Amino acid sequence: MLTIVKIEEKERGKVYHIRINKKDTEIMITGHAIDRSEMWGVDMERVIDALIYPEEVVIGHRSRYIAHKREEEEHLIRAVYEYDEERNPVVITVYFPYAERYFKGDGTYADKIFA
Repeated sequence: MLTIVKIEEKERGKVYHIRINKKDTEIMITGHAIDRSEMWGVDMERVIDALIYPEEVVIGHRSRYIAHKREEEEHLIRAVYEYDEERNPVVITVYFPYAERYFKGDGTYADKIFA
């Protein structure tokens, strides 16, 4: 079970302090990712859920990862993230495209935040 414990405003965006099964972590969501999630109508709880419980994670550009989670049968949350120097995930941007374009469906996990 995922619980958002606290949200901190930072210069770069917001840090979400979350607890999952008695384990705590921080996830930085950049201002750009917040703007994009609002543009797509995807609330931050759904973005965080896609990061923590992805259906697959693929490798993106510049050593970034892309977490995929299907929604609404046709669409997919794509959360592009990397790690900071303390190994905390930083969400760079969020997309909500048609699943058929990006979803591989082969259970690929190039990374897992809670491995």
